Amino acid sequence: MVLFKSYLAHAKGEKKLSPWMCLAPLGWLASVFVRSRNWAFDRGIYSSKEPPLPVISVGNVTLGGTNKTPFVEMITRGLSKRGLRPGIVSRGYGGSTEGPHVFRGGKADRNRVGDEPLLLSNRLPEIFVAVSRDRFGDIRALGKRGVQIVVADDGFQHRKLGRDLDIVLVDAACPFGNGRLVPGGVLREPVESLRRAHIVVITKVDQGSPEAVQRLYDRLCRVVPRRKIFRSSLRIERWCLWNGSGFEEVQKPSGRSMVAFSAIGNPGSFLSTLSGQEVDVLDEVRFKDHHRYTSEDLKRIEKIYRSSGAFGVACTEKDVYNLPRGWKPPFPLMVPFLETEVEDEDRFWMAVTDGLRPKVVVASNGYGEDAMGSLLARKVREAFPVAEVTGFPLVGRGEQYLQRGIKVGSSPSVTPTGGVIKYRIADLIADVRSGLFGHIRRQLEAWRKRSGCIRTPLCVGDVYLLLHTLWGQGQSPLLIATAKTNYLHGHWMAERALLRGRARTVWTRDEETAEDLSKAGVSARFQGNPIMDLIGDNEEGDFSWPSEGDRVLILPGSRNRAYEDVRLLLESVVIMATRRNCRFVAVLAPTLDLRKMARGCPGWTLDGRILKGPNSVEVHIHRGPVAEVAVGAHVLLGLGGTANQVCAGLGVPVVSILEKGKLVQQKLLGEAEWLVSADPERLAEAVLLVLSDETLARTMAEAGRRRLGAPGALDSVVRYCSRVLGWSVRCEVYSRLKESLENRGEERSHGYRDRDRQS
Repeated sequence: MVLFKSYLAHAKGEKKLSPWMCLAPLGWLASVFVRSRNWAFDRGIYSSKEPPLPVISVGNVTLGGTNKTPFVEMITRGLSKRGLRPGIVSRGYGGSTEGPHVFRGGKADRNRVGDEPLLLSNRLPEIFVAVSRDRFGDIRALGKRGVQIVVADDGFQHRKLGRDLDIVLVDAACPFGNGRLVPGGVLREPVESLRRAHIVVITKVDQGSPEAVQRLYDRLCRVVPRRKIFRSSLRIERWCLWNGSGFEEVQKPSGRSMVAFSAIGNPGSFLSTLSGQEVDVLDEVRFKDHHRYTSEDLKRIEKIYRSSGAFGVACTEKDVYNLPRGWKPPFPLMVPFLETEVEDEDRFWMAVTDGLRPKVVVASNGYGEDAMGSLLARKVREAFPVAEVTGFPLVGRGEQYLQRGIKVGSSPSVTPTGGVIKYRIADLIADVRSGLFGHIRRQLEAWRKRSGCIRTPLCVGDVYLLLHTLWGQGQSPLLIATAKTNYLHGHWMAERALLRGRARTVWTRDEETAEDLSKAGVSARFQGNPIMDLIGDNEEGDFSWPSEGDRVLILPGSRNRAYEDVRLLLESVVIMATRRNCRFVAVLAPTLDLRKMARGCPGWTLDGRILKGPNSVEVHIHRGPVAEVAVGAHVLLGLGGTANQVCAGLGVPVVSILEKGKLVQQKLLGEAEWLVSADPERLAEAVLLVLSDETLARTMAEAGRRRLGAPGALDSVVRYCSRVLGWSVRCEVYSRLKESLENRGEERSHGYRDRDRQS
């Protein structure tokens, strides 16, 4: 016991010089390990996943003694008071349960669940408490019992469990000990780890001097923003006498002499509480936190009590649950019941409410992926109207997100070729020279600002995007895989390993790819082709083709090379117009400047939304979704990527140029696409042949519909987010808390008006 007291005095910084300083190197090694572990979680090397219910984690960065248990009780009561059904999960230190064990009303075995969960259950008899090592399993078990929101006791270091809000408590009486990590001190993590916290609460300010509390506040302000810092104090709700089977409320023992014993994280805090109640502590016995008392321990305490002449013996409420079953105290055993009070309570609950608002990020890496990503973002916003939805395009400025009213959170990335993965080394070199690596660095910085604050990211694109998202913010995302398919060469072994370990779920563009990934252990599913979801995105379109002539759709692409490629396509248009009665419509991506394009086409002039060329040829310009025009087109002359595929899926025969990128695309489209050399005459001949050969056109149309399949993937993602990730209940919880804040504001407003009338 003497050694234990000596160690605590050193670890808490009460003694500067101590033989225990020999543990300092071990504390340094622990610091290296903890920092490395946190770095790995921040980069997605270690997996962190979102649970199916919103989670408020209450934790600390030191070993015990920060008032966690009363704070968990206070948060849980506050949530219940505001009309929610909270539950509590705990590791149950000192318990033996492995699988989820759910109970309430204190009906559990201390040996199985531990002391603190049992204490909380007795204090909150209507609240379900779940205890085990499997906190995901605990949360699922609570969800089955109607719980809407979970308070996780001591969850700050449990980083595998995603959380909606991290509340970290700092003890005003002993904030960080001697500043070293265990075993050299009391820190579990470096102080700078508090940057992960959404709220930091200085607890037990009533037990520290105003000067010490202010110094601690100033130090915390160097780590976290002032708006995140709050203060709380302990208040004794009542005093009770423990008779061996239950509590009996008694008067406050002010002016009485006591012997104190405790097995808690900060026994000095307990002495301060007794002193604040004007209790004279004649002697004190300290034990290790969560210590299970033996008959010898209690005989020793009884001996001290009888020899001291004290009025009685005092212990904490938690200590009662560590007493031997059936033991009846041979002395008056007094127990103070504590509760936590937060200063500026309204501001605190505003911060809690704001932290629980679902924040969703949809990421994409390419113009076609932006079309799907922005559509998915719109569907998410419609399904979860109180959520904050942000687009995160890796390429371009996010025009398609902005057009749908979705704010863009990524740093703009405009490069000569408009992409990241290249088919030509020259394109890659050009982008690197224009600052590609700087773009990537700024995007990763944008991700890190959102780390720990967003729900499961939704990625529309390829494995590169998955890696980028993981490295930027750490949480395992959902992936709508639009690039890879078994129609090409499938996913590489390394890609499958990454998807298996770090993608929460993968939606593929065809059933064969989903089956292949599932065999490799990936959580993969096919519920419609996400590319074909774009065909349903034309509800507000008012486009109509002319009734006469063959309908030729023109797609110059979405990247900067489109300004050059359009000249090739227009030369083909002139040739076709001289040989057949055709109507031409060009769909331009939002990334392209129509006036700039017209200036780069000699012999063509822009008249409103019509390009007029030689021999009175006209090409009408459409700036809406490609599906609006494709529905009535007879053939496509296109250099697009995703847009070409949408047209093929709608049964429009595709004619394009023979190059490496389009050869890859042809593996996806099969007979739906005809590639010819980049020559105006050859392109015109191919289009005219499709228009004149009904059998060829029908074969190409059927191949496109067969290869692309049906829509539905994006709606499936939204349903998954609602049911599996729990976004619907998160929105419900946020709305209820928001409503509670507004009602309180109205009550205050009425109160002010009433006082004004009286005065």
